[in-house]
Amino acid sequence: MAHLIDNMAYVGQTPWHGLGNRLTANRPIEDWVIQAGLNWRIEETPVRFLIGDRGYLGEIKAFPESKVLYRSDTHDPLSVVGHRYNVVQPQEILEFYRDLTEVSGFALETAGSLKGGRKIWALARTGQSTALKGKDVSNAYILLATACDGTMATTAQFTSIRVVCNNTLAVALNQQSTGAVKVPHRSIFDADSVKQQLGVTVSSWDQFMYRMKVLSERPVKHHEAKNYLLRVFSDPNKAVTGANTNERAMAKSLALFEGEGRGANLPSAEGTAYGLLNAVTEFIDHERRARSVDSRLDSAWFGQGATIKRKALDEALRMVA
Repeated sequence: MAHLIDNMAYVGQTPWHGLGNRLTANRPIEDWVIQAGLNWRIEETPVRFLIGDRGYLGEIKAFPESKVLYRSDTHDPLSVVGHRYNVVQPQEILEFYRDLTEVSGFALETAGSLKGGRKIWALARTGQSTALKGKDVSNAYILLATACDGTMATTAQFTSIRVVCNNTLAVALNQQSTGAVKVPHRSIFDADSVKQQLGVTVSSWDQFMYRMKVLSERPVKHHEAKNYLLRVFSDPNKAVTGANTNERAMAKSLALFEGEGRGANLPSAEGTAYGLLNAVTEFIDHERRARSVDSRLDSAWFGQGATIKRKALDEALRMVA
């Protein structure tokens, strides 16, 4: 199966399938643009169609309400969008981090594109880090991503990554906030405005990790773990009894919680609500069935997997409310 990841650049440990170009730390944005394969533009042209019964070759007419987006380098089509759609260029995603890396101590760790350039992302560590019970370290990141296929707004997301297992979790300030700034494509992407809004989130890293500390001190019994997983993996939209739960997901997550997971035996995670939450994030990030590892990444960051992880966090926080 072909990879969804077209190209990428990274520092540190080789991610996913070992795809991409490895960079040394503190390389300039210009190097990242080239090595991540983002040195192209999204171009646009009106939608045109051919009427075949007029003239020798037919008559070409335009449909001004829509436009085709395509890559400047390969001329491959990306999507058809409305005429009010505002494009965010690939290089803008990396340019967002220029002052953050040059002045504010951030460090880019990976950047690239998915699905032929339809989704573009960059991930940078903020420099903030917290350890639970001494050894269970989580680092803070900013994930900036956009899509030109109508699947998502341009989104800046504050993200926690647990070092022992590389589980990712979107940071939420509270149960009503996703910790993300989203700019719909009908609006103009203003990087400075997004950074100002994210500033509130970044300053709340300690608040988020305090909640994780509370979870790490909440013991969980076997029956509580099963009930928690039932709530996380149940689909209320399926009314047929027995068809609204994912039995495999529940069984695998429970096994990860009870010792199979990476870091499951650390004091912060063993038999705790924090460990239970991480069992779900590990399942979504590393174990969930997918067409490919790249498809799993796409889901875990941007799709159904991200939704399940958000639900898992909400349910865990209810256990300590």
